[in-house]
Amino acid sequence: MKFTDGFWQTRPGVTPLYAQEAYDIVAGDDTLTVTAPTRVIAGRGDTLNRPTLTVTLSSPLPNIVGVRIEHFQGGRDEIGFDLATETGHVRVATTDACGTLTTGELTASVAHGAPWNLSFSAGGRTLTHSGAKSLGYVQVAPGAEVTSGIVGNARSADTQHPPQPASFVHEQLALGVGELVYGLGERFGPLVKNGQVVDIWNADGGTSSEQAYKNVPFYLTNRGYGVLVNHPGHVSYEVGSETVERVQFSVPGESLEYYLIYGPSPKQILERYTALTGRPARVPAWTYGLWLSTSFTTNYDEETVTGFIDAMAERDLPLSVFHFDCFWMREFNWCDFEWDPRTFPDPEGMLGRLHAKNLHVCVWINPYIGQRSPLFAEAAAAGYLVKRPNGDVWQWDLWQAGMGLVDFTNPDATAWYQGHLRRLLGQGVDAFKTDFGERIPLEVDYFDGSSPERMHNYYTQLYNQAVFDVLEEVRGEGDAVLFARSATTGGQTMPVHWGGDNTSSYESMAETLRGGLSLGFSGFGFWSHDIGGFEGMPDAGVFKRWTAFGLLSSHSRFHGSSSYRVPWIFDEAAGIDEADAQSAVSVTRRFTKLKLSLMPYLYAAGLDAARVGTPVMRPMQLEFAGDPAVDYLDRQYMLGGDLLVAPVFSASGDVEFYLPAGTWTNYFTGEQVQGPVWRRETHGFDSLPLYVREGAVLPIGARSDRPDYDYLDGLVLAVYPSAAASAGAVHTVSVTTPEGPSADFTVERSAGQLRVTSDSTASWSVKVSTGGGVVGQLNGEAVVTL
Repeated sequence: MKFTDGFWQTRPGVTPLYAQEAYDIVAGDDTLTVTAPTRVIAGRGDTLNRPTLTVTLSSPLPNIVGVRIEHFQGGRDEIGFDLATETGHVRVATTDACGTLTTGELTASVAHGAPWNLSFSAGGRTLTHSGAKSLGYVQVAPGAEVTSGIVGNARSADTQHPPQPASFVHEQLALGVGELVYGLGERFGPLVKNGQVVDIWNADGGTSSEQAYKNVPFYLTNRGYGVLVNHPGHVSYEVGSETVERVQFSVPGESLEYYLIYGPSPKQILERYTALTGRPARVPAWTYGLWLSTSFTTNYDEETVTGFIDAMAERDLPLSVFHFDCFWMREFNWCDFEWDPRTFPDPEGMLGRLHAKNLHVCVWINPYIGQRSPLFAEAAAAGYLVKRPNGDVWQWDLWQAGMGLVDFTNPDATAWYQGHLRRLLGQGVDAFKTDFGERIPLEVDYFDGSSPERMHNYYTQLYNQAVFDVLEEVRGEGDAVLFARSATTGGQTMPVHWGGDNTSSYESMAETLRGGLSLGFSGFGFWSHDIGGFEGMPDAGVFKRWTAFGLLSSHSRFHGSSSYRVPWIFDEAAGIDEADAQSAVSVTRRFTKLKLSLMPYLYAAGLDAARVGTPVMRPMQLEFAGDPAVDYLDRQYMLGGDLLVAPVFSASGDVEFYLPAGTWTNYFTGEQVQGPVWRRETHGFDSLPLYVREGAVLPIGARSDRPDYDYLDGLVLAVYPSAAASAGAVHTVSVTTPEGPSADFTVERSAGQLRVTSDSTASWSVKVSTGGGVVGQLNGEAVVTL
């Protein structure tokens, strides 16, 4: 939200009060408390009729500094994010010049007197600072000339509460020359956020707008730090788009709390951020395989579903999960959690027959209860639905006629909702697609008295948590998985998330990738998207290019709106023989089997995500921090730490991409390319730029028919060249199977030889990309002469 009119003036109706000085600084055991008057105090009379801001510095975890800014402190406690804390790592000190709080390598310093200056430093350098006119309390009169965008549109629906003077607290942190900002959730515009206005406000806006399903008030920069605003409601960001040398973030109300997180590397920032807000959960191996959906409004029954599944098997297209979208329930009844008896008269039998085909089953749900659903009256009578201030159940006709919203702040409502999910799990359902969770009203009262504004974004956390908890309870930890659309900070603990409603075009394919990379920068470890696009019917080229991209994502799903996404229909429409290597069927087979053979590598990347918060799909800036050529790249990514993927976003097959420093090997052809270099290549549908990083040791599985198998049985270690490796250089690879057994492989390079040792008792072999052949070895040591 912009409060100013240029550098000197404020907008009409806006009255700002800025922290002018640190009047006094009081050291506690592990805090600093600063009184910051909104004018410089020159005499006793200046202390009268003068608002102050109280600034408290603390540290929840090492290398993280919390800053709480308060005008009035008498308000009731509001919900915040669930954050981890520990003690014993903070040092505070005061001198005549300043007060400091140090945690790990990070120090926050507040200078005594005027002008206001709060700075953050580590490793002998200043990371950022809050200076003059940075920290402010702002009053905005009704009709003031400020633009509140989508949030203002939402507030205008609250006709029962006329506009009142509003108060906001903002902070501005300095942007250095060349400093770039990433993150803020799954956003589909440019990956670099500089120059953008970003409203943290969950909305069902598709992928082709500035709105987002997954809004996360956290960003990181290429200067070694990240910032989380601990506010689950509306946070407005001006990223160098108002005061161009600063990032401004503001929240409504009387206080603002944020945490500055030191890295210095992007990976370390994410590791510390997810230590604070929660690590991604470990996902089961079967989820990495191909998911096939009924699509949304298509006509289907068990015969249709079985026909698709059998046709996939007949074409040797491995399938892991089948997903039933909305119409598994009867129309107008969403959600009643009952299979439509006209279409699925024997759901338990059908689910058993699908399991007999080695498939897992996912079904669609949402947090709304349509008025026609028998559960609506039950939930309304029990007080399980969100209410209006006058006590009526909140209802509207968007999506489902007369629908209400489950109140997950009510523990009894949550238990009631979970009871219906347990029944479905008992029938044989394995996973839930938790759709929606963004269309959350403001003109309501919650059971626990939560602020509707804060609950707008946080509602999805309670919704997904309710579903994920019952999955973990019934299926067990490590075997619970969602397919969720909406999220906020902390949502990464309940994977998987998918990108929402895209369109069937190359442009939408590219914007979808930007969203996934931005979400990875926001702490989310696993991500998927609708292969081929959701809206519209993709042409065969778009579908095939998207299939290659989708099967080189952490999770892969065919899904559409009004048309099926089985690959052979695209060959039929284009008149292409399925046996042709360029057909949709052949492309699907090639990339599905490729992904399944890479499962030892991908599963390990997923375990890393759960262990340290590094996403499976990694922005180039995460892996190659410090290389200025990658700063703005958003059309390629790293899949794990060693595979570079550059999807093809053109009908011609032309693709331009960048290889950083080192020797890169084309995964398909073995061609070696020396970086750093920009490449332009042209690819058929059965290929795309897939390059292996210098020195990589890729664990390749022996099977390509399913994702959950014994990765150690018949494992091949593909060893790639490393010109920089000195004699005696050692590389360790850990391989963990879905059932738990693991083995470590040690690769030692020396002049003319490669020595591989392992504690594995399974059969494994070594493949060297620069000749040397394949050497099989059991229970011992493999030596390859180069």
